[in-house]
Amino acid sequence: MRISTMLSPLRCPGKPSAFFSFSPFKPQSFVSFQKSSSLEIPVSIKQHRYLCMSSSAKSEYEPQRSSIQGGEAFFRSVLEGMESVYLSRNPTAKAILDLVESADKSQICYDHLAFRTFGVNGYGIDSMASFFLDYGYTTQEELRFPAKKLKALWFSPPRNSFPGSGSGVYGPLPRVFISELLVDQMSPQAQEIIRRYTSTSGKGHKYAALASSLGILVWDKPLYSEFQTLASESEYAAWTLVNGYALNHVTISTHRLKSQLRCIKNLNQFIEDNNIKLNSEGGVLKVSPDGLLQQSSTVADSTDFQFSDGINNSVPRSYIEFAERLVLPQYRNLPDSEVKEYHRRDGFEVGNADKIFESTSKVQQLSGTA
Repeated sequence: MRISTMLSPLRCPGKPSAFFSFSPFKPQSFVSFQKSSSLEIPVSIKQHRYLCMSSSAKSEYEPQRSSIQGGEAFFRSVLEGMESVYLSRNPTAKAILDLVESADKSQICYDHLAFRTFGVNGYGIDSMASFFLDYGYTTQEELRFPAKKLKALWFSPPRNSFPGSGSGVYGPLPRVFISELLVDQMSPQAQEIIRRYTSTSGKGHKYAALASSLGILVWDKPLYSEFQTLASESEYAAWTLVNGYALNHVTISTHRLKSQLRCIKNLNQFIEDNNIKLNSEGGVLKVSPDGLLQQSSTVADSTDFQFSDGINNSVPRSYIEFAERLVLPQYRNLPDSEVKEYHRRDGFEVGNADKIFESTSKVQQLSGTA
């Protein structure tokens, strides 16, 4: 795989051309996006990237932390833990963040974070949502996915939060999207497996955010045979059994980028040019009926997982998503310099999200390479 940060002069439909060049840029107050991790990276990606290990990564975060105080500082530190676990398990996501930062020369803002849960015995949406609600998030719309036996809620960040001048979790606070498997609608065998494992965790559902930031399961490690049983009925159920409350994905807010990559079609092309596979379910670009929410995502990475019976087998981990929120019709005459996030399309779309869920499916993982 050849990693390239060269951008061709693509045009985003309906927008002025913005040919990107690597000329020197004016110093900005943004902190470069570097994280600690202990990743096993494919050689081709290693050639592009350098990894900042614990001490240097922590020093990169200090300027971002120092301007945030009190409860919000604690809250963002928990998010940082979640993000660190996510990046350590998903080299493709880390590679893309590095590539985009290198090419765009600006901070990376997250549109939203996403989690998966089991809707049974207190382990559903509320188990993770309580942490965000305690820190000022507000419950928004519910979405339903009958064919997948799922429901989801999304949550908007507090308006009085520190705006953040850094990247990732130290930038503007993202939306949060939490889904749950409707366990009661599963087969008796699947229900029995899920209920048995959640029953082994004690009060683990009360510490969902902690489990996510530490990267550990709150229930027993599963048997490989039971993972397979769930996978045959619900990919979502099998994923949640082995990943627990881990971040399912983070989403880059493309329209907040500075170069031509702010157009999601250009960003998709840039990623595919670097031989990184995108989720092709329903087409690479997922577009809401109003045309104002455009999304895409990679296919999830896989890593070896040791099951409780000693079997080692590859399991799906997480992926990275991209979202462009276009300006609402009533604000289209605003100059670009005056457009704020609240002038853009908010919320989520069932049709888009249904296809994004497939990023962890075996079908997508086996559907070829970019």
